[in-house]
Amino acid sequence: MLAGRYLRAKRSQGGVALISLISFVGIMVAVATLIIVMSVMNGFRTELLSRILGFQGHVFVTGGVLDGSERDAAAARILKIPSVLQAAPIVEAQAIAIGPSQITGAIVRGIGAGDLRATPLVSGNIKHGNLRGFGAGDYGGDVVVVGERLAQQLGVGVGDTLILISPSGGSTAFGGTPLQKPYTVGATFSVGMSQYDQAYIYMALPQAQLFFGREDTADAIEVRVADPDHAERMKAPIARAAGPAAVVSDWTQRDSSFWGALKVERAVMRLILMLVVAIAALNIISGLIMLVKNKGRDIAILRTMGAGQGSILRIFFMAGASVGVLGTAAGLAVGILFCTYIDQIQDVVEYVTGQAVFSSDVYYLSHVPAKTDWAEVALIVFWSLAVSFLATLPPAWRASRLDPVEALRYE
Repeated sequence: MLAGRYLRAKRSQGGVALISLISFVGIMVAVATLIIVMSVMNGFRTELLSRILGFQGHVFVTGGVLDGSERDAAAARILKIPSVLQAAPIVEAQAIAIGPSQITGAIVRGIGAGDLRATPLVSGNIKHGNLRGFGAGDYGGDVVVVGERLAQQLGVGVGDTLILISPSGGSTAFGGTPLQKPYTVGATFSVGMSQYDQAYIYMALPQAQLFFGREDTADAIEVRVADPDHAERMKAPIARAAGPAAVVSDWTQRDSSFWGALKVERAVMRLILMLVVAIAALNIISGLIMLVKNKGRDIAILRTMGAGQGSILRIFFMAGASVGVLGTAAGLAVGILFCTYIDQIQDVVEYVTGQAVFSSDVYYLSHVPAKTDWAEVALIVFWSLAVSFLATLPPAWRASRLDPVEALRYE
């Protein structure tokens, strides 16, 4: 009761309501900001993982097991390992794509027709056409699947013809010579990342081997596992199944610099924003110090009436802690609501400003992702409450140590 009266008291009555309000708003904004930023970073990482690892493999087998029947046997043995979902031999190389509108570079990925259909991120995101003609005919036929942005850039659609030039397709007595061949666009796909949608072309594996002069070899066996986070522990059984000549790596090794930078950025951002929460909580100290100074006479009267030091300490601790608790609760509500309706908020901002606030050409994604990690939210709430409670202790302890005689001497 006394703590609430002191916080609500007007300035003329020795209260610090304005400073308490400022402290409340500061903690609320800091907590909400920390929750929003960490949720967006978690969502960004999840979206990148789901798209990059859905487009590429999780474990890669290279080395001396990529020729002919030996490759197929190794892939079959790998598929028998528990938690392995797919083992697809691939050929991947760069080519020049020529369309009616433009000439541009592209990455051609040769893959079996069944393996492409078993890649849900591609087969489940076909925008135009279908995969019925893919892999049909001699050497896999001449039907290719093109990224949606790349098709628009080249000016081709389903049923149109584009020309691909391989820098090392033909083999002569004088070395490799460029090979040029027309292909029919059977379908276009869009996975939501410009990095893939404007660069990749899928071709049947036998056709890619012929086009790039690979004969009967592959560049790698891409393995997909049930949980990409456990890819590293799957390397050992996959290496045993592939054979002693195999070289096995996982996705964290291939993109180690990218994922390492993302991890460091996330940790540093969390530390910076937690310091912001601590700074906001320090406002409680200034408000309580003023409150103790203004309520010196009340403290002296309470002490002379029999209130102990512990009672005075609890009064002012509750006064400061209540600001921290209410600010944290309000910040938690604002942060969760913002993350829940972030897509609608983005639409409103883009409608008002007329600008794309999250360009897919820059950020790879077309919308602001947000994924609330409740364990991290609990850590944020605990940190905010902890620093708020710690900030109340020095002025509350000072109030409990106040000498009633000194406080009433000049009254």
